[in-house]
Amino acid sequence: MNIIRFWYRNARPTALPQSLLPAILAFCMASRYDGFSIYLGVLAVFGAIMGHLSLNLFDDYFDYKVQKTDFRDRMQHKGMRARIAKCDYLTSGKATIKQLLVACVIFGAIALSAGLVIYLYRGNVILILAVFAAILGISYSGAPLRLSYRGLGEFVIGIMFGPMLMTGVFYAACGAFNWSVLFVSVPVGLLVANIVYTHAIMDYEPDKEVGKMTFAVLLKDKKRMLFCLFLLLSGAFSLVVIGVIAGYLSVYYLFSLLTIPMAAGLFYLVREFIKNPDRIFTPQLWMGPMGNWKRIQAIGIEWFMIRWLPARNLMSFFCLIMMIVSLLK
Repeated sequence: MNIIRFWYRNARPTALPQSLLPAILAFCMASRYDGFSIYLGVLAVFGAIMGHLSLNLFDDYFDYKVQKTDFRDRMQHKGMRARIAKCDYLTSGKATIKQLLVACVIFGAIALSAGLVIYLYRGNVILILAVFAAILGISYSGAPLRLSYRGLGEFVIGIMFGPMLMTGVFYAACGAFNWSVLFVSVPVGLLVANIVYTHAIMDYEPDKEVGKMTFAVLLKDKKRMLFCLFLLLSGAFSLVVIGVIAGYLSVYYLFSLLTIPMAAGLFYLVREFIKNPDRIFTPQLWMGPMGNWKRIQAIGIEWFMIRWLPARNLMSFFCLIMMIVSLLK
């Protein structure tokens, strides 16, 4: 049990809402259609979770192989503000790179096993989606593509945790596709990508220092970064409105627009980080759950989490509203 708990913690479960909530949302939407199977739907959600944990560990594995992962500590020693180092379980010697690879494979094998069962019932569509998801996920930081090192990481995350994940779970649960899933999954993907992009803006300096080409580093100009942040946030809400006007979504999905003030608050926080990174903010009710803030302050990453957590919570509340609407409409 201790080994399972150890690797589960190392797989960054705090990021699980990025896959869990979109998956559950797709499950809820599928429950309204003929051919719905609660068992296959639950299995698809479980597979998505295991796949996410596997890919998080693979990201650590490939990052470590490329440049170790204590570079953020080195940045701090240079006087540069940087988030805490990734995978301290490797740099501290608690685990080896080979053990990490085994953990990656085990989590991935569990996800693939769930996909295999669904494939036996739903056919080749599931197989195609699973293969593309695996290739795209490994290529996020793995050779030869290393998409996250070419400024495409946010794009990959948005596609994987939006349209690919949601259409996959939806098809697994009810054996069909529907336009309504597209008009929901793309906005969800944009909001998930926004979490990673917000992260990249805050890590712009250390990422640029070590040559990691995130989308923020690719843009270079901080005004462009803010403009793209605006496009991500406004695009998500605009697509919901378009879906309603086009008749693919019920008018009740417009309740998701209630999260716009939260998006505006997040934009303000990121803008202030760019203009005045030393300005201190404290958790507010509109930001949503902020975890153990005293512990966050003790670690010294409150400047990071005051923005990352609202970005995650924005996506979470957006999905929760969509879930309620999909079940009650």
